[in-house]
Amino acid sequence: MNDIVQIALLLIGVARTFIFIHFIMSWLISFNVLNLQQPFVAQVWYGLQRLLEPVYRPIRSVLPDMGGIDLSPIVALIGLEILRILII
Repeated sequence: MNDIVQIALLLIGVARTFIFIHFIMSWLISFNVLNLQQPFVAQVWYGLQRLLEPVYRPIRSVLPDMGGIDLSPIVALIGLEILRILII
């Protein structure tokens, strides 16, 4: 049973890392620090988009429209933290 808990916590940690990377990259792309014309940056960005969009889409459908601000990564991180606390 302890192994399953450790694996679940590892997967939650990986998901949190992906969300943080996606969040930071979105800001860097918005401020033109990163350029999507670079192949590596584009591959990482679109890979994270494809990976995280199924997580963000249901959250976005529940949250009210905030103009240009997307709060779905923050809500996803809070949900992962709640799940981590429940597992522990």
